[in-house]
Amino acid sequence: MNARAERRDAGAPTRIGEGELLAAADIGSNSFHLVVARYEHGEPRVIDRLRENIRLAAGLRSDGSLDDVHRDMAMACLARFGQRLRGMPAARVRAVATNAVRRLAAPERFLAPAEAALGHPIEVVSGREEARLIYLGVAHGIPDAPGRRLVVDIGGGSTEFIIGERLEPLKKESLQVGCVASTLRFFGDGKLTPRRWQQAQTDIAVELQQFAADYRAFGWDEAIGSSGTVRAIDAVLHATGWSDHGITRAGLERLRDAVITCGNVDNIAFPGLNEDRAGIFAGGVAILEAAFAALDIERMRVAETSMREGLLYDMIGRAEHRDPRRTSIDALAQRYAVDRAHAARVEACALALFDQVAADWQLGPTERDWLGWAARIHEIGLAIAHSQYHKHGAYIVEHSDLAGFARHEQLVLAVLLRCQRRKPDAAAVRALPERLRLPASRTIALLRLAVLLQRARAPAAPPPAALHADGQTLQLTLPRAWLDAHPLTGADLEQERAYLKPLDIKLHIAAT
Repeated sequence: MNARAERRDAGAPTRIGEGELLAAADIGSNSFHLVVARYEHGEPRVIDRLRENIRLAAGLRSDGSLDDVHRDMAMACLARFGQRLRGMPAARVRAVATNAVRRLAAPERFLAPAEAALGHPIEVVSGREEARLIYLGVAHGIPDAPGRRLVVDIGGGSTEFIIGERLEPLKKESLQVGCVASTLRFFGDGKLTPRRWQQAQTDIAVELQQFAADYRAFGWDEAIGSSGTVRAIDAVLHATGWSDHGITRAGLERLRDAVITCGNVDNIAFPGLNEDRAGIFAGGVAILEAAFAALDIERMRVAETSMREGLLYDMIGRAEHRDPRRTSIDALAQRYAVDRAHAARVEACALALFDQVAADWQLGPTERDWLGWAARIHEIGLAIAHSQYHKHGAYIVEHSDLAGFARHEQLVLAVLLRCQRRKPDAAAVRALPERLRLPASRTIALLRLAVLLQRARAPAAPPPAALHADGQTLQLTLPRAWLDAHPLTGADLEQERAYLKPLDIKLHIAAT
């Protein structure tokens, strides 16, 4: 299957059949994880787990590049994951990269070979989207109960804090502190002293001040920790007898004292602590102690599920038409007072054009989603100003927290809005990942035509437009009578021929 066919397959919103296999890959800043599950009775039943310690965050240089050692380790691991995924449909696999890849100065240099090694596209998600997926995994892994939950997930490069109720996250935050990054930052030479520990607490507390008061005021009924770091702390507290149920503040303080007493990161060894986690344990304990203090937590229970499981449930939700991306688009439209009736007409027109050329242009459900989303919110920039509203809309989309969206999806959506009118920004298209440039260009052309054909903003039925694609050439055929009755639109369509040239698309207008 070629890359473009895989992309079409991956976007297919088909129902998941009983017994089908699903897989989720978590390309984290500390560890890489792969879970494979079988869909049974509406739930994913995990049948295989793979985990490798890569410590990608430790390979980040100050200029945003990745050292060769960690890059090679990452590619070798992803190739092994790819062997396990071989033969699985792309629509049943999701791979997500988090903080360490977000921080790369040129993420495509990592992602292109990484996707080749894995055999599947890799999504880079924002911190808040990572938080949403974490909460989804945790909420499905614990008994359903009323009341709010605070979920804390300490990763290698970032820590996520979520307050939610049942399956719904209500507040989401992501801080640039993680067990790998914090160990390197505060104890980079290995030395552990009370003074250094206090400095770590002070610096992490400053980060937590951004939202701690708001979280305390909002409130929760129980605190839950997820991720390997929290589970490791819990295991040590139980093995030493410093806590009998979950993680307590008193137990955490005893553990902190014991860690400092080790004197050096290399000397850390506790009952219940795996050797491969000892080198980053100090940073994780420091983060959790600071979180307990800032959020006034007395006890935390530990969840066995996290983002990997959240990805599985999110995949199931999309297949069952419970896609949070649709909710995010609708929320944007409401927030910026979009003319819903006009947007619906543009969307219907755009999708009608899409369906006529999808096969010839090798466009699939993924690109159809892009086009539908863009049409629904193509005028959100009007809330700022009519002048340059396409640029305002693109800025809003690119810089908003949109639940369910991967980073590349937001960038594509922003480029569609930016290029919907006037001379399209070919440089913005070229800035997209290479595999997305051609489908994005073609989707832009369809959106532009739909906007032009609906220029009158009238509720009347659109003209019976016939669109044919042959390579990079489009022929749009319209009734002559309609063109005669809409001279402004006709003039715009003639001008559109010049506007589409920077996208390497030739447009011909015919009348019947």
